[in-house]
Amino acid sequence: MTKRVLLIGHPVAHSYSAFMQQAAFDALGIDARYELVDTTVAALPERIEELRGDEFLGANVTIPHKERAATLVDRLTEDAHATGAVNTISKDGHKLVGHNTDVPAFRDALDVLIGKQKMPRAAVVLGAGGGARAVVHALITLGFQRVTVFNRHLHRGEALVRHFGRSAAHMELKAMPWHESVIESELSKTKVLINATSVGLASGESPIPGEVIPPELLVMDLVYNPPETRLLRDAAAAGASALQNGEFMLLRQGAFAFELWTGQPAPVELMREQIEVARSASAGWDKEDAHDSGGGAGEAGGTGAAGGTAAAGQAAAAGDSA
Repeated sequence: MTKRVLLIGHPVAHSYSAFMQQAAFDALGIDARYELVDTTVAALPERIEELRGDEFLGANVTIPHKERAATLVDRLTEDAHATGAVNTISKDGHKLVGHNTDVPAFRDALDVLIGKQKMPRAAVVLGAGGGARAVVHALITLGFQRVTVFNRHLHRGEALVRHFGRSAAHMELKAMPWHESVIESELSKTKVLINATSVGLASGESPIPGEVIPPELLVMDLVYNPPETRLLRDAAAAGASALQNGEFMLLRQGAFAFELWTGQPAPVELMREQIEVARSASAGWDKEDAHDSGGGAGEAGGTGAAGGTAAAGQAAAAGDSA
């Protein structure tokens, strides 16, 4: 029987995960199919319950369901429990186990961003969703002493801070209002900026103005499509020390997930190559979207090769992995 693995989110069109996961299954001779399943909030409980069937190896969970999914599985691993968010579901018999492979993936990505420099101790995080929770948890466990969270809706940022209240008792973790002057002030006191919002998926947009970005900043944008976001371009122009998009984190979390589903080492180099294939294919989809809509790729009504709107396809490439 062909096994199934689902990517559960809304939207999921144009996700890179299908490219790398299906290629990995095929390369190792695993009879499994990776499927993108657009799932609304109302349909999420039934979709996750379906995973108990014998034909399923598990699932990836992406925006906007990571936090809700944590309440729908039978058991949470340490990182999933700590973040209150699940991006990968594996099976233990018919029991569902929720994991957060974004956490170790972000740690690996941060190591690459920092390079040979000393690990900083202060960071600014944009966003308060499932991806941001993984980032903040990783920063706490890495010994950061000061983390400031900005979210357009302040109450969500404050909820994130409350969630980590106990584990962050040794450090300064705070949420602040999304005002340019406040963001600029906080960035002047930090070394690392992480964008964990979905802003940047549409070409030309950035979550913050380029003029508030100081020089010599280390900047990571969890968005991987487009590969060079406006935020990264602005940071480069401001004299950033190092830049990184979300592709490496996507690769690492995908490799961790593959190993959870199969019990076999992930063919990481092949998966990396497939991300490059997906990037090329996505560029082609964007051109089709622009042609079909008679305008920009992000305009409503442009239908991409995977059957979703252009905006929906781009949203699947958000920082909330998969």
